[in-house]
Amino acid sequence: MSGGLDSRTQAVALQERNNDVYSYSYQYPNGFPETKIAKQIAEVCGFKFQAFKIPKGYLWSELDTLAKINKCYSDFTSPRQMAIYNSFSKMGDVFSLGHWGDVLFDSFDLPDLTLEQETEIIINKLLKRGGLELANKLWTYWQLEGDFFNYFYNRVFSLLKDIEIENTNAKLRAFKSMYWAPRWTSVNLSIFKSQKPITLPYYDNRMCEFICTIPETYLNNRQLQIAYIKKKAPKLANITWQDQRPFNLNNFNYNKTPFNIPYKVVDKLKRTVKSFSGNNYIQRNWELQFLGNDNQEKLKYQLMNTGLENLIPKVLIDEYLHKFIHDNPLNNAHAINMLLVLSKFYQNKYE
Repeated sequence: MSGGLDSRTQAVALQERNNDVYSYSYQYPNGFPETKIAKQIAEVCGFKFQAFKIPKGYLWSELDTLAKINKCYSDFTSPRQMAIYNSFSKMGDVFSLGHWGDVLFDSFDLPDLTLEQETEIIINKLLKRGGLELANKLWTYWQLEGDFFNYFYNRVFSLLKDIEIENTNAKLRAFKSMYWAPRWTSVNLSIFKSQKPITLPYYDNRMCEFICTIPETYLNNRQLQIAYIKKKAPKLANITWQDQRPFNLNNFNYNKTPFNIPYKVVDKLKRTVKSFSGNNYIQRNWELQFLGNDNQEKLKYQLMNTGLENLIPKVLIDEYLHKFIHDNPLNNAHAINMLLVLSKFYQNKYE
């Protein structure tokens, strides 16, 4: 469980079977205390609960296993569940997973757009920081025809064109469900599935058919999930909504100036004090797995000693390592993630 709405909605549906439910959550050290919210939800529902912390540098001992499980179809730091992979076997019989609820039960809140405008929206959501630059460099090095961006644009344009839905919001939701979910979200479901059978309520076709009957105005801003939780489990509605902290489902409309200023000031002070004491606030898994001398030595080894230079020029690997370590980690983290994936892909392909 998390501090968001999808797992909370699921908890409402499962609370009548509370004796059968084992729940867990995880958070980053020096990050937002997500497990605190999850534990409160579990207590209200009567679920058994366990909290985990994602350890720094766990990735290197699990990297080979993860690469074999997800077959290098996604980066290796997004599925932070790999950090507790060895605990899954002791948890129960079936995983009930809450993936994709945030896509189905929300709207882009857009007017009807042209196909070209819809393509631009999707491209901006698909591209990650630094990803286009790396893709262009690899495209050129591999001497592929044309250029990457035109290929990418035309591919997205063509897929959108084939979706016969007039409403832009519903069309983009359909695109994400048809192409984004299988290529991104679904890939790392294999981590859970390798340990236990899984069930996916939001992936159920009946759920998709239900969403197709709902007017966009009812889906906007997660209001259907919010109304369901407030009606079926009012106590859960009173627990902090992580995305709107410190507010909950009953008062999140106050998450605006001036009402949220006291929380923002106190939160900023806490982060500043932590940074001065050397405990930087952690928001992303790559910060735990790639930053720090020990992590960076292991990262260098994976990029420089596994045959990757047979696929990508060494000068390009050196360039991105330097930019990540010495210039701007945030702007180059995605590129490093992709180089690590390519490294394991090459290694697994030729072993």
